Amino acid sequence: MKYDIIVVGAGHAGCEAAGISAKLGKKVALITINKKNIADMPCNPSIGGTAKGIIVREIDALGGLMGRVADQSHFQIKMLNSGKGPAVQSLRAQADKITYPKKMLEYLNSYSNLDIIEGIVGKLIVENNKVVGVILEDDTKIQADAVILTTGTYLKGSILIGSEKTPGGPHGEKRSNFLSDHLKELGFNIQRLKTGTPPRIQKDSIDFSVLKEEVGDNKYHTFSFDLEPCYEINNQQKCYLLYTNEDTHKIIYDNLDKSAMYGGYVEGIGPRYCPSIEDKLVRFKDKERHQLFLEPESLYYDEWYLQGFSTSMPRDIQEIMVHSLKGLENAKITKYAYAIEYDAIDPLQLNPSLETKVIENLFTAGQINGTSGYEEAAAQGLIAGINAVNKLDNNEPLILKRNEAYIGVLIDDLVTKGTSEPYRMLTSRAEYRLLLRHDNADLRLRGLAYQNKTINEEQYQKYLNKKQLIEELTNRLKDIKISLNNDTKELFEKFNTNLPTSSTDLYTFLKRPENNLNTICKIYNLAYPDEVIEQVEIMAKYEGYINKALKEADKLLKIEEKQIPEDIDYDKIQNLASEARQKLKQIKPKNLGQASRISGVNPVDISILSIYLKKEYNK
Repeated sequence: MKYDIIVVGAGHAGCEAAGISAKLGKKVALITINKKNIADMPCNPSIGGTAKGIIVREIDALGGLMGRVADQSHFQIKMLNSGKGPAVQSLRAQADKITYPKKMLEYLNSYSNLDIIEGIVGKLIVENNKVVGVILEDDTKIQADAVILTTGTYLKGSILIGSEKTPGGPHGEKRSNFLSDHLKELGFNIQRLKTGTPPRIQKDSIDFSVLKEEVGDNKYHTFSFDLEPCYEINNQQKCYLLYTNEDTHKIIYDNLDKSAMYGGYVEGIGPRYCPSIEDKLVRFKDKERHQLFLEPESLYYDEWYLQGFSTSMPRDIQEIMVHSLKGLENAKITKYAYAIEYDAIDPLQLNPSLETKVIENLFTAGQINGTSGYEEAAAQGLIAGINAVNKLDNNEPLILKRNEAYIGVLIDDLVTKGTSEPYRMLTSRAEYRLLLRHDNADLRLRGLAYQNKTINEEQYQKYLNKKQLIEELTNRLKDIKISLNNDTKELFEKFNTNLPTSSTDLYTFLKRPENNLNTICKIYNLAYPDEVIEQVEIMAKYEGYINKALKEADKLLKIEEKQIPEDIDYDKIQNLASEARQKLKQIKPKNLGQASRISGVNPVDISILSIYLKKEYNK
C-alpha cells in the first residue's frame, strides 16, 4: 500500500491532520488503534475555554474541522469573560461526547481519498534519513511520502489509580509499546509526561437542588465563520457549580501519600495549569475552597463529569472525597478518576513547520509534542497537515507569527522554548493578545488560508466582503458629523443617549465608554451585520492600544526578517555566552526573532549575533 501521507493516531490532532491533507487532494491513510475512538474525548467533553476558544476560531478560519463539529454537537455554549475586554473573551461549548466523534467521522468519511485503517504502528520506515512509511506491530508495511505522528497519550501509556499502575491508553485501551523506543533509536529525546481525569457521577445520585445553576448564554454563538447557529437558545443543557470544603481538604491531606503522584508511583511530569485536586491543595494552601463544575458528558446517557476534580487517589479514597462535596453526599461513581502517563518527544527537535529536525518528512502534532488539551492538539494537527502537503508540493511552509495567531504563539513556544511539562495555552502567553481576539480570527487568517488553498472561493469572498463592510462603516462614521440642534437632541434622547457638547464625528463619539455602535446605527439608520458592527466598535474604542500593539509587532517583524543561514557556525562567533552558544546550536533558530526568545539567550548575545550576521552574511 502506498499513500502520500500517513497520519498515525485519530485523536483531535490526527483528525485535523488527516482531514486537511485529504481536503488538499492527497491520498491519506489515518491509522488508529480503535476506530471507535476517533475524535474521542477521554477528558472533559468541552471545546474551547479561555484562550482555547480563540484557537478553535483560528482552526476554523484556516479551514479546519473542530469549530464546525463543535457547533453541530454542543448542548451548551457561552462566552467566557464577557464582562472583560475583548482580548480575553473566548467561547466554551459543552460538546456531546457521542455526537462530536460521530460528526467528525462523517466529515472524514466524506473524503474518498482518505482511508481509515485499524492498527498499531511499531516502527517507521526510514531511508537516507527520510521517512518513507510505517510498519505495524503485525509487520504490515505501509509506504508514504510523509508521516504525521499524532499519538496522544498512547506511547507506552500507563493508567495510575493509587498504587495501581496498569499499562494502557485512555479507557484501558491498548497502548503503543514500541514506537517511542524506536523514536529514541532514531535520535529523538523522549520525556515522560502525565495528565489525568476526574471521576464520573451517575446523574440520579446527584442532589441538584443545592447546587448553583450554570446556564448557556442568551445570545447565539458559533465557533465557525461559515455555519449558522444550529441549536435552540432556550433549550440548552444546564451545568452546575459547587466547591470543595474543609472536609474535602482534610480527606485529601490525610491521604496524600496514597495518591499516585504523592506516593511516588508517577514517573511523568504533570500539567502546571491543569493540576489534580491534590496538587491544587498542596500548591495553593491559602485557598479555603476550590471551584468545581458538574457537566453532563452526553444527552444519550446519564454520566456527569466533575470538572476540576482530577485525581489519582485510590478508589476508596475517591468515594470519601466525592461524598464530602455538597450535593454529592450520596453520589454513585460510575468511573473512577485516574492519572495517565505517556512518552513524548522534546519539541526543541521540531522546526516551526512541525517537521522534525531528526527525520525529514516526519511531522508530529499534539500531546507527543508536549501539549495538553484538545484545542492545542487540533491546531498542531492542522498546521502539520498543511505543511506536510506544502513539503510534498515544494511550497513554503505555513508558519504563523506570534502577532498573527495563538497557534503561532503555541508552536513558537514549543519549538523555541521547549517544555518539560504538558503545555497549555493561556492568554498571558500571547504578548499581542489584543490583536489576537476571538472576533477577528477570520480577518487575521483567512487570507493565509486562501493562499494555502484550505478554504474555497465562497469562503474567501465572504471574508473580503466583511473586510469591505468594516472599512465602509468606519469611513461613514468618520464622515458623519453630529449636528448640535434640537432635532438631533430629541433623536438622541429617544435612544437614551446624550448629545455631545461640541460638534464631533460619529467615530470620535463612539470612543466614549458610555456610547455603543448599535445605538448609533439605529439613530442614523446605518444597516450593517452584527459582526461588522462589533469589529468596528472594538477597533474604535481600543484604537490607541491596538496601534501601540501594532507598532510593537512591527518591531518583532523586523527582527523576524533577519534570517539565520542554516550553515552558520556558532563556534566562530566570538564573545557569545557559553549557554547561548549551546542553545543556539541545539535549537537552530530560523531568524533573529526566534533566537531572541530562546531561554538562556540574552539581549547582548542577540546583539553579537546580529553584528556577526551583518558582517559575514550582510543580513
